[in-house]
Amino acid sequence: MDRLSNAWQQSRRDFLTSSASGLGAAALTSLLAKEGVMAATVDHSNPLAPKLPPLPARAKQCIFILPAGAPSHLDLFDPKPKLRELHGEKPPESLVKNVRFAFVKKETAVLAGSAREFTRHGECGMELSDYLPHLGSCADDLCLIRSMHTDAFNHHPAQLMMTSGVPRFGRPSMGSWLTYGLGSEAESLPGYVVLTAGRGSSGGVSNWSSGFFPSTYEGVVFRSQGEPVLNLNNPPGVSAEMQQRGLATISKLNARRLEKLGDPEISSRISSYELAFRMQAAAPELIDLSDETEKTLDLYGVTRPEPKKHSYRGGGAHVYQQFATNCLLARRLIERGVRFVTLVHASWDHHSNLDEELGYNAGMADQPIAGLIKDLKQRGLLDTTLLVFAGEFGRTPLWENRGGNQKDKVGRDHHPFGFSVFLAGGGSKGGVVHGATDDIGWAPTKDPVHVNDLHATIMHLFGFDHMRFTHRFRGLNVRLTDQGGKVVSELLA
Repeated sequence: MDRLSNAWQQSRRDFLTSSASGLGAAALTSLLAKEGVMAATVDHSNPLAPKLPPLPARAKQCIFILPAGAPSHLDLFDPKPKLRELHGEKPPESLVKNVRFAFVKKETAVLAGSAREFTRHGECGMELSDYLPHLGSCADDLCLIRSMHTDAFNHHPAQLMMTSGVPRFGRPSMGSWLTYGLGSEAESLPGYVVLTAGRGSSGGVSNWSSGFFPSTYEGVVFRSQGEPVLNLNNPPGVSAEMQQRGLATISKLNARRLEKLGDPEISSRISSYELAFRMQAAAPELIDLSDETEKTLDLYGVTRPEPKKHSYRGGGAHVYQQFATNCLLARRLIERGVRFVTLVHASWDHHSNLDEELGYNAGMADQPIAGLIKDLKQRGLLDTTLLVFAGEFGRTPLWENRGGNQKDKVGRDHHPFGFSVFLAGGGSKGGVVHGATDDIGWAPTKDPVHVNDLHATIMHLFGFDHMRFTHRFRGLNVRLTDQGGKVVSELLA
């Protein structure tokens, strides 16, 4: 049978599939046509085109700060004078009998009060640690949740729980869900950007994975110095004209393959080529801070000196500057329409040397995060930008006693039963402390909030009913909150 006869006998399903694929495959062709390289033949549907949420929304964009390794709620956010009174005493056997610890030895474990002093801040009187003076000045904009709890007690599963709703691989991160549901208003930048500082987090790339969504919705890692995205620039000897001709050829080949297979990943690849072409101009401009005032740089602490000692878990050369710069870049990304920005810093896993190392990390994060909140507010962006600061779990009210640690160098173990996170902006209620833990900070005694409750609330702020925001995968309607969750109305402004 000749090709013409075969084409006439094409099924309706094949015709619709190939036609839709052809529309998606024309993405790069359309772009190059604008550059005068190829003639535009057909417009394409942009998978990141902005969409309206199904329900009224307060938040439009999100900055999610992940202090990977889990900061101690007891030393930063949740004052426990009773725990200080009980310092050095053995915990009740009933408390630890059936508890699984990562490193604590139950038979010799003792309670550990915090050495930190807590002070009231703002009109709301929110109590915060002396490690967080700058965030204290933002207290009336913070929504502090002291009653968080989660299902996982090791870092990687707990980070996956916090970022994707379940403690296992293969699921889209929250940033991917929101980018999938709302698209992005940034034409020349990804819809979902990741900025990192310090050591790599335990969860790594899985914390910003697109899971079963097309890779278009995966977080793209940017760097604050040098080439913003690795391999974005042309290699030496490759001119712009050579690149355009190469992209045109690749576009034709991808279009043929897409028409034949109908694989959405090929469409994502075409979109990625198109976006990368635009990013070559947009990304370097993004990280060029020469248009920022000295006052703004000082607000974030970009130019502040590095501490003399930076060999801690979260330390390294220029980490203070790097994290401050990332916070400033987060604001610049939001201004340019990026939907979701994740800031990752590691590590806050303080099994030993707690006071010095937590002090280092808090000093690194306190001023830039407070500066980010203030900067968003003065630019009129905080009302529609939700900022979230959330580690994967908390730390034990027990000293970690493995390995014969010196008494002044001990730390705290992993603790999923109770911890703190905070929100700011985006329709969250400022100046509020929600929930409470018991006298030693072990578990919630008032208004407990599970990680999936937090996710449901965030989805609500973005205009989604978390029970109805689903994606069909392997015969199931999958949600970010598959394991449960409810909207915590007390957190809403």
